[in-house]
Amino acid sequence: MRPVARLAALLLAVCLATAAHAHAVLVGAEPADGSVLEVAPKTVELRFNEAVAPTAVSLLDATGKPRDVAIEAVDQSVRVTLPADLPQGTQVVSFRVVSQDGHPVAGSLLFSIGVVTGSAAPSGDSAVDPLIWLARIGVYLGLFVGVGGAFFAAWIGRRRAGSAVIPGSLAIGLVSAIVSLGLQGIDLLNLPITGLATRAPWASALATSLGPSMLIAIAAMLIAAVGWRRPSGGAAWIATAAAMVGAGVTLATSGHAATASPQWLTRPAVFVHGVGLAYWVGALAPLAAMMWRRNDDSLPQTLRRFSNVAVPVVGLIALSGLTLAIIQLESFGALIDTRYGNILAFKLGLVLLLLVLAALNRLAFTPAVVRDSRKTKPLLRSVVGECVLALAIFALAAGWRFTPPPRALAMSTDDVPLAVHIHADAAMFQVLIGPGKVGQNDFVLQLMNDDASRLVAKEATLTLSLPERGIEPMEHSAALGPDGYWHVRKVALPFPGRWHMQIDALVTDFKKVTLEDDFEVR
Repeated sequence: MRPVARLAALLLAVCLATAAHAHAVLVGAEPADGSVLEVAPKTVELRFNEAVAPTAVSLLDATGKPRDVAIEAVDQSVRVTLPADLPQGTQVVSFRVVSQDGHPVAGSLLFSIGVVTGSAAPSGDSAVDPLIWLARIGVYLGLFVGVGGAFFAAWIGRRRAGSAVIPGSLAIGLVSAIVSLGLQGIDLLNLPITGLATRAPWASALATSLGPSMLIAIAAMLIAAVGWRRPSGGAAWIATAAAMVGAGVTLATSGHAATASPQWLTRPAVFVHGVGLAYWVGALAPLAAMMWRRNDDSLPQTLRRFSNVAVPVVGLIALSGLTLAIIQLESFGALIDTRYGNILAFKLGLVLLLLVLAALNRLAFTPAVVRDSRKTKPLLRSVVGECVLALAIFALAAGWRFTPPPRALAMSTDDVPLAVHIHADAAMFQVLIGPGKVGQNDFVLQLMNDDASRLVAKEATLTLSLPERGIEPMEHSAALGPDGYWHVRKVALPFPGRWHMQIDALVTDFKKVTLEDDFEVR
């Protein structure tokens, strides 16, 4: 089994050597999304928070006609060269790029020439996302149930148990890993499902970090299948141990958690988390099969061997999972405010239920079986419950494939808003503009008297103009919020430059306070 051991070492080396970064996020564009231009631009520049590889960029002109474009990656930007004869109206640029964590990032940018018209962005095959989600669940089954089950059979049970579930999970995992590569390529290139029959999506997927990850998963599951055939003796121990290493390496080479900073912490944490889950979840089906048969004299001894190791393993799973959650969320509020956090919150709830069942097994049901091997019903029900919860957790975790974590979103913007202080003899206004960049912005107006006391107004109006671009004054009515400040939300600032701001506060029917100033838009 020396080749197997060498392969395990190689898999570990690949994990440590693979470079990856955060989930890419679009941070800006020129022209800005939603902008109205007098003349057609020659290029569109998409700026991201990290270097990306463009895989598909398309242009739908104002007449709804697809147009050819040339694309070029420059540093952290993608430059799109447009045709020279674009008609007046709203144009839609749709893009797909692959970030350095291997996940595709897609979006659309709308800009108008002369006048805004109705236009719809093209969409890819609606069946791709559900298939990607199902394939990811299948990979989890192969790694955790299949590889973990084979490891249990060799090291803990020391014989075959759950003979239908483990090879079945390995088969599902192998197929899912292969299909995942094709679907990744389909998603990258925005192709229909029929594109799986072509070479392009497979080549594109293999060039991302998912490529080596799925190849390692396939190798791990094949090695586990070898160990499962004869789950006794040194050869099976080496094969299944190598497969467990491969399962951890698979997760540590691609995905959100494995590519977060600092890498020296997140990659080992993902590895430990994956191997621990495979040990725990992989034992469930074999244990259930042993209890189903009843009168199995080896069951008490097997339970003791499993439980002795399970306690520290569960501790490592909890510690590594907590570490990764803190890194990904960056704030407790992200559990509520982001879709990624919502998924994590549901997952944590299921994990708590899983831990409760595990505690019952350890403290009550397992000792009962050790005393009397016929009293397996409570433990069997609990283990089946753990299996159901594990499947639900897999389903939730697979949903992260489509959701950038909060720490990646935080990298995409400078969250410090522009602050403008306007002071005159009669009053002073404090204005916060967020995010203070090209695109949609929120304005918060704090109106004060010259002694800094609150200025009570009946109405407030914000007027913006950009003289250097020929943009005439645009008036926006402000709304008084429960915080006592006046708010103007979702104001489009389509160009960078020095904008002029005028604030009119109607104090009485006969008195109005007007202050003006300029601010710089990035």
